[in-house]
Amino acid sequence: MTVNWAVTTYDSAFGYVSAHGAPLVDLLDPQPGERVIDLGCGTGTFSAEIAERGAEVLGIDGNPDMVAQATALHPGLSFIVGDAHDFTTSESFDAVASNAALHWMTRDPDQVIGQVHAALRPGGRFVGELGGAGNCAELIAAMQTAWRVFGLGEPELPWYFPSPAEYATKLEEGGFTLRLLEHADRPTRMTEGPGGAADWVRAYAGRALADVPPELVEPLLERVNDLAAPALRRESGWVADYVRLRFAAVRKPDGGASLLTGPTPTPASAPASAPTGPPPPGAPL
Repeated sequence: MTVNWAVTTYDSAFGYVSAHGAPLVDLLDPQPGERVIDLGCGTGTFSAEIAERGAEVLGIDGNPDMVAQATALHPGLSFIVGDAHDFTTSESFDAVASNAALHWMTRDPDQVIGQVHAALRPGGRFVGELGGAGNCAELIAAMQTAWRVFGLGEPELPWYFPSPAEYATKLEEGGFTLRLLEHADRPTRMTEGPGGAADWVRAYAGRALADVPPELVEPLLERVNDLAAPALRRESGWVADYVRLRFAAVRKPDGGASLLTGPTPTPASAPASAPTGPPPPGAPL
C-alpha cells in the first residue's frame, strides 16, 4: 500500500498525533532491560519514549523514508524497514507496542496479529492504540459527499477502524488474552492545518486525490471544508473527530497462532536523511 505522505508533515503540521502516545507508554510500562518492538514506528517519537524507560527498542516501519528519519533523529536506537504483515525476528521480545499505526495495516489485520504473536515470548505483552469504529466519521462523510457532488466515484479510504468486539475477537483468536480494551471519543484540535478538513485530506487521504482531475482538486477540497465545517469547525479552530481503540493483551503460553517463517531482518543502519517525495504508510491518524 502506498500513501501520499510527507515525512516533514508527520512531525510538524500534524505532530499533535505523536503527542498522544505518552499515556500509551504508561500502559505498556516498559521495564529496564526489556526488549520491545515499536510496530509502525514512524519517525521514532514513540520508540524514544519507550527507550527513556530503559527498554531496548526495535522500531519497525514499512516506509523507508520514515525509518531514515527515525535513524537520523534517534541515532542511539535501532530501526529497520519491515512489513507488519510478514516481519520476523530472530529472538523473542517482551512486548510489542503500536501507536496510531495499526489502522494503516489494512491488507490482513489477522496476519499482523499473528506476526506479533510470533515475535513475543509466552506471556509477552501486546499494547496498542488505533483508530476505532467511528473514527473520523464526519471527515469521511464530508469526503464521500463532496466526491458525489463532483460526480466522482467513492474515494478510496486506506484505513481499518475496527469495533471493540471485532478487534477483541481477533486478539483472542490470534492467541492473546485481552486485559484491557477502551473505545472512546477523542476530539483533537488541528493545531497546525489552517486549511482544516482540506489539509487533513491532503495529509491522510492523499490516495483518494490521486484519481481526481487536477483542476477539480481545489474546488473539491473547498466543498469538503464546507461540508465538514458545521460539525468540526469551532471559534478556536478545526477539530478532528477522532475515536480511539486502546488495548492491552498478553500472549497465551500455550499458543493460539502459528509462527510464520520468512527471512530474518538484520537491524542495519538506514541512511541519515530521507529523500523527498511521497512515502508509503506508517503515518498515524
